[in-house]
Amino acid sequence: MVPALKEFTKREMKVYYHLGENINVIGDSLIPSFTQFILFEEICQIGQGLWIFSSLDTLYGLTNNYSTAPVSEFLLICFPNYQSWQHWLSLPLSLLFLLAMGANATLLITIRLEASLHEPLYYLLSLLSLLDMVLCLTVIPKVLAIFWFDLRSISFSACFLQMFIMNSFLTMESCTFMVMAYDRYVAICHPLRYPSIITDQFVVKAAIFVVARNGLFSLPVPILSSRLRYCAENIIKNCICTNLSVSKLSCDDITFNRLYQFVAGWTLLGSDLILIVLSYSFILKAVLRIKAEGAMAKALGTCGSHFILILFFSTVLLVLVITNLARKKIPPDVPILLNILHHLIPPALNPIVYGVRTKEIKQGIQKLLRTVYQARSPREPAQSGFVTDGESTWTQMKRAVATVPHSLVVVLDQNR
Repeated sequence: MVPALKEFTKREMKVYYHLGENINVIGDSLIPSFTQFILFEEICQIGQGLWIFSSLDTLYGLTNNYSTAPVSEFLLICFPNYQSWQHWLSLPLSLLFLLAMGANATLLITIRLEASLHEPLYYLLSLLSLLDMVLCLTVIPKVLAIFWFDLRSISFSACFLQMFIMNSFLTMESCTFMVMAYDRYVAICHPLRYPSIITDQFVVKAAIFVVARNGLFSLPVPILSSRLRYCAENIIKNCICTNLSVSKLSCDDITFNRLYQFVAGWTLLGSDLILIVLSYSFILKAVLRIKAEGAMAKALGTCGSHFILILFFSTVLLVLVITNLARKKIPPDVPILLNILHHLIPPALNPIVYGVRTKEIKQGIQKLLRTVYQARSPREPAQSGFVTDGESTWTQMKRAVATVPHSLVVVLDQNR
């Protein structure tokens, strides 16, 4: 029998096991948390201690440097202290998810089919919608799977892939907002030069810059986390694989990992924010010099939608950062919920704001909905019989072509 530093019988000890706690209380001692008792003299590695559970209902603990096999998967525990709320919370989250996916898909289809929207600004808006959809699809389906089907496990590779997409696409969105701010700056401060500066080639180069810069800077975050040794607990107390939630489970020193994410994240997001503020400072300065009646309101109106989107994005991100810094003073489930909402609220609101405030997009969506409705509605059969004498020749022609596709009738009407 392995010599024990301390021994408890199960009949005498009290076991308080809570999934959200970091330790268990057994008798008078504190040990790292574990998920189940292992009987019949099986060995379980927990933290730095070797714990042996014998078939004699006796618990032995021995401190040593024993190591276990590497972690092959993680368990995501959403809202450890309020797991009974998950089913109720899944309803608004699923509705927001459907709204975000449907609104962004509608916006993309509208821009694709409406020729008047084939302009650089709307191409940038399409890029923003694509980033929003990828972020939603990366995070929300897994969260809903946990809520509905209790599918908490996530593989090692899938976890770090999710981590990379979240880190890189979040900064890609910020960079896209910065490019859109530059577009508005050129449109208002240098309107005569706008067609020669903001071209389709500019949009292509900007998209390559957005993807390359943020992808390269974000790639080391999951690489550094995946190279750590995970020899203890594999329970992630979060709904998603954030870098800090995963890396703190490691047995290695994670100082460099956390430092790199902090420096890279604030460098990318901070530089974008500074350039956005500068752009709007120049825009405001130029607008205040306009003396023509109504011109100032019209100029600011072209920036209104973009400014509202930046406000949504920055506000949710700022609240998330503040709650993480004040983690000890607020319930741990609050940052988890805000992290999920940050991947839902901006994607759901972005296309709605542009659709409501931009006349061209609103008209394009209305035209798309009319086309879908007319394609689904049955055609009225052509009427037969004599035509009254009071009917004009044009009315007779319309009766004759009642079953002809609507587009042809529109052409005839225009040539009347």
